[in-house]
Parts: sequence; C-alpha cells; structure tokens
Amino acid sequence: MLRGMYLTRNGNLQRRHTMKEAKDMKNKLGIFRRRNESPGAQPGGKADKMVKSFKPTSEEALKWGESLEKLLLHKYGLAVFQAFLRTEFSEENLEFWLACEDFKKVKSQSKMTAKAKKIFAEYIAIQACKEVNLDSYTREHTKDNLQSVTRGCFDLAQKRIFGLMEKDSYPRFLRSDLYLDLINQKKMSPPL
Repeated sequence: MLRGMYLTRNGNLQRRHTMKEAKDMKNKLGIFRRRNESPGAQPGGKADKMVKSFKPTSEEALKWGESLEKLLLHKYGLAVFQAFLRTEFSEENLEFWLACEDFKKVKSQSKMTAKAKKIFAEYIAIQACKEVNLDSYTREHTKDNLQSVTRGCFDLAQKRIFGLMEKDSYPRFLRSDLYLDLINQKKMSPPL
C-alpha cells in the first residue's frame, strides 16, 4: 500500500513520481500508434480495423478539449487520460468514476449490494487503499446510502470526483505531451 510513497519533512505522506511507470504507460500506448502508422500496412483485418477505429484522428482528439465527458466517451481518450493520471499518481479518481459507471449496470440486488460495499471499501472508506478525496459530508452521505443500496447510491460522490478531475487533472491533461502529440499528429506525419 505504501509503495511509491514517502514521508516529507513535515510528516505528510506524499506520492513519489517514478519516470519508469510513466515511460511504461507511454510505451504501452505507443503500440497502438506503431500498429496504426506502420508503412505499407493494409487495413482489412479485424484487428487492424479495431486499432484504426480506436486511435483518434487529430480532429477527434481536438474534440476532447471541449469537455471531459467527450474525452471519457472515446475509448482511446479514456486510455490516454488514464495513462496521464498514472503519471500524476491520481488514477484512483478515474478508477472510482469507472467503478461507479459499472455499478449502475448491475441488475441483481444482491450483486449490487456486494459491489457497493466493495467500491466503498476500496475508494471511500477512510484509509482505503485507493481512497479518493471526498469531503466528510459526501463520505457520510454515501455511507448512509449503503443501508439501502440503489443504483444512485454513489451519485453524489461520483459527481464530486468528476468535478475534481474536471477542474484539476483534465486541464493539465490538455497541456500534456500525451494530448498535444495526438492533436499535432498530422503535422508530424511525413507527406505521402
């Protein structure tokens, strides 16, 4: 749990940024770029079509700058944003948001209850392994909602975390090399 963390002089627990993790994620995303840009590649195979549809054009990537919602709706955009959050060691926010989205799709009440308890324990409980930054009111409100689990029991917490990402991480993502490389990809491509 404390891997990659250390205590500062004033006793606060801080996350240590490791370039290796950031580089690993960039390399993983580079697989999509290499598959899509390999010279002489003939589209036609199912895997090629999937990769081609997965990687955005610079115009599609530009649309991500309009809103966080548009970014999260695109599979590649979601993957790139998640990679960016890993470099900042704040991926738990997006993981929580995605867990809430998955939770809303659960149909069985017993499965919903079990999943709700797991989400709370993993992301919301004090000292949770992937604790997200919530105010005490939201934390208590969500805890109270677990007494009678519904699809909307995480709505307030999810809204707060979305707002946090939208105001904090998302603007930094739009200034990141990961995003800027995607929107400038035409300029870097050699002429045909």
